[in-house]
Order: sequence, then C-alpha cells, then structure tokens
Amino acid sequence: MSQAIQIHGFPLSGHSHRVVLFANLAGIAHEVNTIDLPNGEHKKPPFLSLNPLGQVPVIEDGDTVVFDSLAILVYLARKYAPSYIPSDPQQEAEVQKFLALAAGELAFGPASARLVNVFNAPLDADFCKATAAKALGKLEAHMEGRDFLVGDKPTIADVAIYSYTAHAPEGDVSLEPYPNVRRLLANVEALPGFVPMPVTRVGLAA
Repeated sequence: MSQAIQIHGFPLSGHSHRVVLFANLAGIAHEVNTIDLPNGEHKKPPFLSLNPLGQVPVIEDGDTVVFDSLAILVYLARKYAPSYIPSDPQQEAEVQKFLALAAGELAFGPASARLVNVFNAPLDADFCKATAAKALGKLEAHMEGRDFLVGDKPTIADVAIYSYTAHAPEGDVSLEPYPNVRRLLANVEALPGFVPMPVTRVGLAA
C-alpha cells in the first residue's frame, strides 16, 4: 500500500488550496501539514530544504519532492489521476493554456487583488482589478456553452483556476458580471470530494 503524500501548505493560500482540492477530488491519499506563514516558517530551515524558494505548497511523495502548485497538479495527475490530463494533444494544449492563465493574469489579477485586501500587500489595487477583469472576461467567453474548461469533464485546468477565481470577491472583484464563470465554479463545487478554501474577512491579516 502506497504511503500518503505529504502536502505542506497554508489554509489561506490559493496555491495550496489547488493541491489539497485536487488530492481530494482525485481520491489521492494525503496528509496536510500547515506551514506557519505569518511567522515566517517558510523562510527558515527545515522548510527551505524542501523548497529553497521559500514558498508553499510543497509535496513529498516518498523520496520525491515537488513544489510550485501547477507543477504539483501535473505531477499528481500524471502519476495518480491521468483522467485529469487529456491524452489528446490538442486538448492537453488547451489545459496548458489555462495553466498559463492561472500563472499569469489570474495570479496578477484576482489573486493579487485579494492580497491587497486580505494581507495588506503593497500592490497596485487598480492594476490588479483591471488584470482580473481581463482574465475573467476570457474565462467568461470561453465558458459559453461549456460545463468545464476543456472537453466535457473536469481537468487540472478547472482545479488550477478555481481557488483564486472563487475568492475574487475578497479582492473587491465582483463575479456578478460573469454568469458562465460562476457556473463553472458551481460545477467544480458539485464534484465529489470538493473541499472549499476558508473565506477571509477583508482587511484581516492572517
């Protein structure tokens, strides 16, 4: 019997939530270890031996250590849940496109706007909101007539975009103008094994 993977993360991190969410959706045995970000545990040994960049999440799968949330999703899907990465090259390319969106406009848009409100991050809130509008507009147009981002079933693309999109309102980014995006979020939330990320009170630093 394989040993449970160890997920090192932080509950209010959308990057961490992606990994925990996917492990639950895919039925991957795992244990979650909370890293004390407010007190800088991620910037000190022994955590730095797992990820020299000092960022969560990190997973340990036996002797294998993987960091970066999107890289972790790919690793876990390839090894444990291949149905979450299409075997068709064109569809896999579509998945990669949304992983790029998650690392780009979603990270610099709704994720960063949330950082401003929740963690008092010294970022340009107006720029973050404008970037969020671009990202959500792309998702809204793409989701017309679709249930999931790629094909007719969930993939790691849906997991990658879920956390920060669902929590965009914490950065004063409304989802009301995007009914297709809200439908996608609801479809993810309806999947067996779904686990939410905690909602934070705006302005409350963790």
